[in-house]
Amino acid sequence: MSGYQLALQQLTDSALPTGAFAHSLGFESYIDRELVFDEESFGLWLGAFVSQSLAYSDGLAVRLFYEGWDVVELDALLSASLMPREVREASVKMGGRLLEIGAEVFPSPALELYRDSVASGRAAGHQPLAFAVVARSLGVPLKEALAAYLFATVTSLTQNAVRAIPLGQNAGQRILRKAHDDVAAAIEAIAHLTPDDFGAVSPGLEISQMRHERQRARMFMS
Repeated sequence: MSGYQLALQQLTDSALPTGAFAHSLGFESYIDRELVFDEESFGLWLGAFVSQSLAYSDGLAVRLFYEGWDVVELDALLSASLMPREVREASVKMGGRLLEIGAEVFPSPALELYRDSVASGRAAGHQPLAFAVVARSLGVPLKEALAAYLFATVTSLTQNAVRAIPLGQNAGQRILRKAHDDVAAAIEAIAHLTPDDFGAVSPGLEISQMRHERQRARMFMS
């Protein structure tokens, strides 16, 4: 077993207390508009979110960090590209918790440098970069890091959809199985993206995320 395998499982476990259970990242707005209402419709939304949002923002940020980009520069790009306020704040809140947990459980010089940048106000502390810093410090290869991060996000969103729509637990597992292909396709796409592609997400997803903050009844913070 590779030395990082158990650490990576802990880092992506749904029980990790980052607050992911409190965020829908926009799908609650689709529920409110009755566009997402069952297993099939949520699966379609999830596939679009992975391919059109995660790949071009979080996933590309992780890849660029692994390739040597400055973490503070990438942090600023994420802050600028995450236009919906709730999603931007969600990334920072979950990133802050991940930085705190990482400092206690998986400390490294690179993580301390990022935390210092956040503490000094030079960086916001976004979730994908916090994950990337910890994962690279643990020696996790890029493709495995991307797979773990993307699927952890898919898992938390599916668990939240099981509660919100609601769906049965078995339906959630079927959705996760189908999402394997979406994650694999996103990893392949991320490998071919350029820095100019950063933040090129679907306007429909962003509009839904912006609508959420004015939605009358909400279960989630985003």
